[in-house]
Amino acid sequence: MKKIAVVLLLFVSTQLFSYASEEVVLDVDDNLSVLEAAAVSLKSDETVDTNKSSYLLEEIFTKNFDEGPVESMHFFGYFRGGFDEDITFDDDDLGFDYNSINAGVNGKFRGGTTYYEARFRFNPQNNYSFMQYLPSNLYVANTSIPHHTIIFGNTRTPTGYEGGMSMTTLPFVGRSQIGRNFGNVRKVGLRVKGNYSLVEYDIGGYDSDTYFRSFFPGAEFTGWVNFKPLGKTDGRYGKLLLGGGLTAGHNDIDYCVTGLYAGYEYKKLMANFEWGAANGYNGAKTITSKHAEGFNTTLGYKITPKIQLVGRYDHYVPDKTLADDIRREYSAGLNYFIKGQALKIMLNYVFCQNDLRDDSHRILLGTQILL
Repeated sequence: MKKIAVVLLLFVSTQLFSYASEEVVLDVDDNLSVLEAAAVSLKSDETVDTNKSSYLLEEIFTKNFDEGPVESMHFFGYFRGGFDEDITFDDDDLGFDYNSINAGVNGKFRGGTTYYEARFRFNPQNNYSFMQYLPSNLYVANTSIPHHTIIFGNTRTPTGYEGGMSMTTLPFVGRSQIGRNFGNVRKVGLRVKGNYSLVEYDIGGYDSDTYFRSFFPGAEFTGWVNFKPLGKTDGRYGKLLLGGGLTAGHNDIDYCVTGLYAGYEYKKLMANFEWGAANGYNGAKTITSKHAEGFNTTLGYKITPKIQLVGRYDHYVPDKTLADDIRREYSAGLNYFIKGQALKIMLNYVFCQNDLRDDSHRILLGTQILL
């Protein structure tokens, strides 16, 4: 009965989302309530760029100031969670996984070249105390130098291409194996990001501590560079990225992670490949001296501006001294962008093939809401 009730709830929610996403144009009234403004946003026929994060009620929750050091302040919150069903074993209970519950504030200071963000996580984690896991992005950034952004604070480091991506723009419910092991972690440091038509880079020095567990156990360097061979063609032939990076540091152990990336987007099609190798790593899950290596490739196609099909092959060796421990994941997914990345539903099927364990099949249904 419990599972039936959950399925019915999901079906009703999907029907409501489908109704809300019908392309109806309404005039926005400044006196609308928050709920009415959300309805207007959902019914708008505007096509939202799904390659970047967007907020459903950004205009409603943004305050502009005529005086003082702060020019604007945007209050935001988002939820990203899903149902995860393992259909391999006898225990078929449906569990709810809190992937991410965030809230915070961002904006810019007077003058328009210095920005700030304070983001906090409210979803519990078994390996950390509430206060250790609570701080997420805490930084100030300056864009006074043309083509550059200088950032100081606690931010996600670019250890790998996907490992440095925001969770809100991922094509699947979960990250790839190298993404979730080598990267997906924030550290305190100073970084410089540059962006030109043919090249972009992200280089920084950091405290190697993660989740505020200790004070400066060592230093870390992280750098990533992307080349854009089609950067001067105005998108006529699509978007091509060829990148690579290095992370090296010390936190009880010396560690080093290298990576390569190739990605291409053209109209409705996207394809990418990423490889990573670690001689020890300091990622979101653990600090380890193990030698690990992996690669993955993803294909995606948008049937409509709101519906995307994705598939991925993911190969990972967590310890290269164990020749028989190879972990492969075959994923297929469907993304429904109700309102860009601000409101979407994700359905994934994952076949996990592990040389040292029984194979498993998983079905994940995810929801993302950014307010």
